[in-house]
Amino acid sequence: MRARLLLLAAALVAFGASLGGGFHFDDYAIFADRALTSPGGWQQVWRVAQTRPLTYLTFWLNYRAGGDSAAGYHAVNLLLHICAVLLLFDCLRRVLPERAALAAAAIFAVHPAQAEAVNYVWARSILLATVFCLLAWRSWQDRRPWLAVAWFAAGLLSKEECAAFPLVLLLFDRKQWKPAAAMLALAAAAAARVAYAAAVTPGAPIAQAAGITPLAYLLAQGAVILRYLRLVVVPWGFTVDPDARVPSLLPGLAAWVAVAAVAGIAIRRRRYEGRWILGGLLLLIPSSSLFPVADLAADRRLYLPMLGFAAALALLLARWRQVVAVPVCVVLALLSIGRTQVWASEQSLWREAVRRAPGKLRPKLQLARVAPLAEALPLLAQAQRMAPDDPDVAATTGIVLLGAGKPDEALAEFGRALALAPDNARHYNNRGTALAALGQFAAARQDFVRALEIDPDLEPARDNLRRLEEK
Repeated sequence: MRARLLLLAAALVAFGASLGGGFHFDDYAIFADRALTSPGGWQQVWRVAQTRPLTYLTFWLNYRAGGDSAAGYHAVNLLLHICAVLLLFDCLRRVLPERAALAAAAIFAVHPAQAEAVNYVWARSILLATVFCLLAWRSWQDRRPWLAVAWFAAGLLSKEECAAFPLVLLLFDRKQWKPAAAMLALAAAAAARVAYAAAVTPGAPIAQAAGITPLAYLLAQGAVILRYLRLVVVPWGFTVDPDARVPSLLPGLAAWVAVAAVAGIAIRRRRYEGRWILGGLLLLIPSSSLFPVADLAADRRLYLPMLGFAAALALLLARWRQVVAVPVCVVLALLSIGRTQVWASEQSLWREAVRRAPGKLRPKLQLARVAPLAEALPLLAQAQRMAPDDPDVAATTGIVLLGAGKPDEALAEFGRALALAPDNARHYNNRGTALAALGQFAAARQDFVRALEIDPDLEPARDNLRRLEEK
């Protein structure tokens, strides 16, 4: 009990301040989705084209309980992290010495690699999937493999990124191959469901719509994995929007050779920390392989692999002296407190992203949306010089100008965005908003109707059309 209380306290010290945080980036999509805000939405989240239904169900419950109050959403994320920490300790103490298991669970609890998953409401999917995977692991250890299959299925319904977890189970116990095969079949079905959802969902940033070929994505992932490993060992340089890029062929292959070398060393040292490093690398397969997504790297993707990496770190620290783990965990907790402070507001989050990736477009656009006008306009001018033909630059400029009470100037920017991307429903909705602000209600109505013709699920356009017709 004492060990569990220490772990609970450590997690609360590192991430308790997240309860005072707000919403960021994709979090706002929760309130733009009718399935999450309507009373009957708990049924809609189970439609075939909807991936991660269990995660969406928790968002629906959050909305029913507290509306758009951020505290409730952050409380659920923090609770899931605490559950993951305690479950990991329960699993590790069966395969590691008690002190090593406690050190590993403590590293998992307070490492700043976990900050994005805990502080970012939209990242709840990986927290929930990790909890279910750990329940599967505990059932696996209890020789209840088919219950483990059921828990793993729940993990897949939370986030498909846990698809490689059966490989980690086989790393520790190859005898139960039939339930492991069933898990891998479920993982394949989840991947097929993602591919279907990407095909039928407008603008889904995965698969073909990610804007990158599978081979180019794979080429980039060698360097991305090396960055992840560096952040585990030297936890500095985290950011919400890493400046990861597709390298040329030779540097990309060299990075993969380095990753293969790490994996080879881990395989040779499987009786010690090597097996845990190998487990962490296996858990990176779904997000760092041939299946492309729009973001080449995201710090939250380290959350589940930290199951293995934290255990490896604990065993490495034990090689020196067991007491070394205590100051290491204190330093990690302090760094996580700092990361949580960065996540406390959108301005601090995106200012850091701009500083860490000055050559990247998206951080500038996101900061421009939330910064004062005097700061936003120079950022948008920089973005315009970087990408003069990017419709998002024009759309963001229009949004900023509209918020500053300049609908005529915003209208011109929204028109430019539509000229660059004529089939984008959000650009039609934006232009309709500017037209309505200028009193051109008939033209505004046409734009809202057109937006809904392109994307019937675009809730802002539906709300705008309803308000316009009420007038």
